Amino acid sequence: MKKRKIVIALSGASGVNIGIKALSLMPQEIETHFIMSQNAAVVLDKEMQHIIAHDNSDISASIASGSFGVEAMLIAPCSMNTLAKIACGISDNLITRCAAVMLKEQKKLILAPREMPFSAIALENMHKLASLGVVIAPPVMAYYSQQQTLKDMENFIIGKWFDLLDIENDLYKRWN
Repeated sequence: MKKRKIVIALSGASGVNIGIKALSLMPQEIETHFIMSQNAAVVLDKEMQHIIAHDNSDISASIASGSFGVEAMLIAPCSMNTLAKIACGISDNLITRCAAVMLKEQKKLILAPREMPFSAIALENMHKLASLGVVIAPPVMAYYSQQQTLKDMENFIIGKWFDLLDIENDLYKRWN
């Protein structure tokens, strides 16, 4: 059976912790590729052996090609700069190049925009991307799962992202 390949990328500074937590919770059986807009992947590479870290400046990395076979990409958090570049087709780093590949190959691309309130320009970019099939999934809470701690809240959000990626999880209490 072919191993699933998923890319997790982090762009922007605010909210990076939830992206790192999502990365740490990825099941071992999924080949996970990681890109960070800052050069902090070295530490994660040592701590998470099933993670393949890529340099964001290396647009010739394997995951930048549609033939490599990545099935999905999550950018969490996704800065407004990265969102705008993807919406305009700018592929000037590995994160935006990989996103462009997801679009051209019609693969699942999930963006978790991190800033709020959203400007009209950001909403326009999100609308454009959503109309192209991109899933816009900001880290938004739902209260039916009765989160009590920050960990519970993060698990809810990551669990919802994993649902979108078709990754089984029990990270949050589901609607009854």
